[in-house]
Amino acid sequence: MQRKNHHSAREAGVFFEPVNRIQPDGKVRCEICPRQCTLNDGGLGACKTRAGGGKLPFYGYISSAAVDPIEKKPLFHYRPGENIFSIGFTGCNMRCPFCQNWHISQTTDTAAQMIPPEEIITKTTALGLKQIAYTYTEPLIHLEYLIDCMTLARARGIANVLVTNGCVTPKAAAAIMPLTDAVNVDLKCFSESKYQKILGGSLSAVKHFIKASSSAGVHTEITTLIVPDFNDSEQEIDRCIDFIASISNNIPWHISAYHPAYKWTTPPTKPETILAIKKHAKQKLLYCYTGNIIDDDNDTFCANCDSVLLRRDNYKIKKLELVKKNEDGIYYCGQCGAKTPLQY
Repeated sequence: MQRKNHHSAREAGVFFEPVNRIQPDGKVRCEICPRQCTLNDGGLGACKTRAGGGKLPFYGYISSAAVDPIEKKPLFHYRPGENIFSIGFTGCNMRCPFCQNWHISQTTDTAAQMIPPEEIITKTTALGLKQIAYTYTEPLIHLEYLIDCMTLARARGIANVLVTNGCVTPKAAAAIMPLTDAVNVDLKCFSESKYQKILGGSLSAVKHFIKASSSAGVHTEITTLIVPDFNDSEQEIDRCIDFIASISNNIPWHISAYHPAYKWTTPPTKPETILAIKKHAKQKLLYCYTGNIIDDDNDTFCANCDSVLLRRDNYKIKKLELVKKNEDGIYYCGQCGAKTPLQY
């Protein structure tokens, strides 16, 4: 894809700092993710989307757009049963060798169209939708565009949903939280060395992002792709579970089966492995769901009386009658009256 030189003030990168303030030499340091790439004018960072001179050559370049069930993000407790306008970008700050969307995440040389934030909001409204998901590739490396788009969305009463690897600096996390309504974060494993050596990321940064989103009151759900011989050991699974539980046992954990993709050729995760992890996790986490396998037990239950609140058939909601709303806008179980974890 041919890059475009942007000159508007809005498209100038905010999250860059001069390397030499006393004797400016044009070098800048990107402050989006833990890599903190130092860039000469014209040079690109590791994500391939942020350039020297504080330039954003891929500002607003959208590679994918679709209307999805919100459950596909996956979000099971936030506005269940509704559709969401999903948009994706190009590039990524991580290098997961089993990436499912590698054809757009590991390159910027892909078909894309520059769509200003105003058009995204107009399109969402025209579709009759009330939420936008920034997804498919890593959205936070396009933070300036996100802030522009999400600010407009918030003003129009449209909810903002992030689907992210969460591998960003505290500064970037703090900037995006006030505009975010819901987030699904990929917790790819629970080993700092694997994050750094295999994935090109930082576990500590991801942990900080998850804690920050939860403490900021952002609806938070977590996904882990279970990859054989990478993150499926009992010890590592327990570390993931204990970390999530230490924040809140109400946070939904989505456990998905891996399939060979990109550079990873290990055979797919066995369904029985995913189901066993789910059963084990439920000893400490109230809400665990599976992905990429056939599972007839992905319903949402009342944590108090065990009644079915939502019955699911894949991504479709089949039953809602037990979920009630009181005068304070709180959704509760129609069977026992307990507060549910659902947000509408």
